[in-house]
Amino acid sequence: MMVCGESGLGKTTFINTLFQTTLKHLDPHQRRHQPIKKTVEIDILRAVLEEKNFSLRVNVIDTPGFGDNINNNKSWQPIIDFIDDQHDSYMRQEQQPHRDVKFDLRVHAVLYFIKPTGHGLKPLDIETMKRISTRANLIPVVAKSDTLTALELQDFKIRIRQVIEAQEIRIFTPPLDENDQATDPAAIEHARQLIESMPFAVIGSEEKYDNGQGQLVSARKYPWGIVEVENDTHCDFRKLRSLLLRTNLLDLILSTEELHYETYRRLRLEGSSNGEDASSVPHPAPARKLSHNPKFKEEENALKKYFTDQVKAEEQRFRQWEQNIVNERIRLNSDLEEVQSKVKRLEEQVRTLQLRKH
Repeated sequence: MMVCGESGLGKTTFINTLFQTTLKHLDPHQRRHQPIKKTVEIDILRAVLEEKNFSLRVNVIDTPGFGDNINNNKSWQPIIDFIDDQHDSYMRQEQQPHRDVKFDLRVHAVLYFIKPTGHGLKPLDIETMKRISTRANLIPVVAKSDTLTALELQDFKIRIRQVIEAQEIRIFTPPLDENDQATDPAAIEHARQLIESMPFAVIGSEEKYDNGQGQLVSARKYPWGIVEVENDTHCDFRKLRSLLLRTNLLDLILSTEELHYETYRRLRLEGSSNGEDASSVPHPAPARKLSHNPKFKEEENALKKYFTDQVKAEEQRFRQWEQNIVNERIRLNSDLEEVQSKVKRLEEQVRTLQLRKH
């Protein structure tokens, strides 16, 4: 799962609230007192969540630095490159003779956090969402929805849906097959509610407060009261959690496998010479690269330095061994010469004794 959006929209808080544990620690002063990076970073957080004998392996991918610069031209490119790299890595593994174990870091869901301005989507949001939607399951999210009134939030959602429809941005929608007799009517109704709630208005909080009924609930506290995270009348957090972790978890994985990955694989094998939109066609035969992420570059440089130091240490050991061998050979030659000299002296003494007898 990837979370994408401008800084300060509560992505880290949402992650911790979603999984009800501190997966990622808040450090509000770290980026504030550092110069703004020119490139978008990619932070990968791996965890195994266990609940009631059920284990879930989670890879949360954060994109700090997105939209923080004055000039955000092509700031989406590191995100697009990362998604394409994971598809390419998986495709390369499928081409290997032994495919029993495959490392899969493909992005099954991208939560795009929209700033609650109340006006609409910015050009950066539109362009980024349009490019992401061709490669992964895009789920738009209105961040910090408690900063808008109920009427403002409803109008804001309508504007966003109109822009998404006008720009032909493909977002993930739960499968809704009303003609299938085997489908549970409750499941159809739940899927319809999820579709009607998009984009999801969410609130995140790691603090718990008394809701007035003697229950401690996750909420945000204001002078006039509290906003409950898991209250459907306050936000759509429960619906989004249900889509991500419960009712549509398998649909997200299957959509990645059968739609986005197969599309990437077909375009890569066919090449981009068929005249399709360049934004949706991956570059032919991309070079294997780690990433443009400065953190990954630092790790790569550290590994290169470690490898160079190890090679130098081994060379020094070999030189020492070679010198030891040379010294040992000199010592043995010296001992051999001494022994040969003793033998000659003994032979001379034997000859002298033989001559005296005669």
